[in-house]
Amino acid sequence: MTTTPLFPGFNAHRLPTPDGQHIHALVGGEGPPLLLLHGHPQTSAIWHKVAPALARHFTLVLADLRGYGDSAKPVGDVEHALYSKRTMAADMLAVMQHLGHTRFTVLAHDRGARVVHRLAADHPAAVQRMVLLDIAPTLAMYEQTSNAFARAYWHWFFLIQPAPLPERLIEADPAAYVRDVMGRRSAGLAPFDPRALAEYVRCLALPGTAHGICEDYRAAAGIDLVHDRADRDAGRQLAMPLLALWGEQGVVHQCFEPLKEWQRVATDVRGHALPCGHYIAEEAPDALLEAALPFLLAGQ
Repeated sequence: MTTTPLFPGFNAHRLPTPDGQHIHALVGGEGPPLLLLHGHPQTSAIWHKVAPALARHFTLVLADLRGYGDSAKPVGDVEHALYSKRTMAADMLAVMQHLGHTRFTVLAHDRGARVVHRLAADHPAAVQRMVLLDIAPTLAMYEQTSNAFARAYWHWFFLIQPAPLPERLIEADPAAYVRDVMGRRSAGLAPFDPRALAEYVRCLALPGTAHGICEDYRAAAGIDLVHDRADRDAGRQLAMPLLALWGEQGVVHQCFEPLKEWQRVATDVRGHALPCGHYIAEEAPDALLEAALPFLLAGQ
């Protein structure tokens, strides 16, 4: 089955996870495997501006995280383990293995990049190299939370409130939530293709999505920090090549030192800011390709 006009020639797949859920993914292109993961409150549609160029070099797997897009949205548990980055990373490992890819490269933004951090930590043999967009490690960001960061990333602290308060407010007007969260960033809504925005709104309005995205953030503020601290206490570091890119107009650049923070948790790190805000793949697709493609191709 082919997909929307955003990804002509790509095929849609419904792939099983280890715990009996499913992940929706689009597959297209030719070459070695490249997994692409989106952020919040979006879907795999974020990659539509860079996918044509990447598909000339790679077999692309554009997956929706659990709780997002057209992927499964299970009801969360008390510890939020069903939405831990460990569980979400296991989803993506299963997706790639099901498609026949035991070792692969990853390009990931925002929440997806947090999943990839855990994927690389838990399954280092599977991840050849990775590009992470506009995040510092979750533990560093929580431990260094400032007044400026909390005001700018208000949704981090809204979404973790006990159910069903944030779910109820999001479900009351999903389109407004998308406009407010995305439109208040540095570039406003101008960079977004109307078809992509419509896809984000459609998926946020699906039953269970509001709960799924809240559980993602609740896990990040709880069980994910337990896992990250265990890695730090044990001295575990990522060994595969890592390219960190972030927007010079974004909050991560203003409130943290992303390159320094990634160098604390990984041994082979490089990176720099790009001339844009948070939504790099949609705000500055050419700059992203110029920075990321040589790094991605170097591993082939």
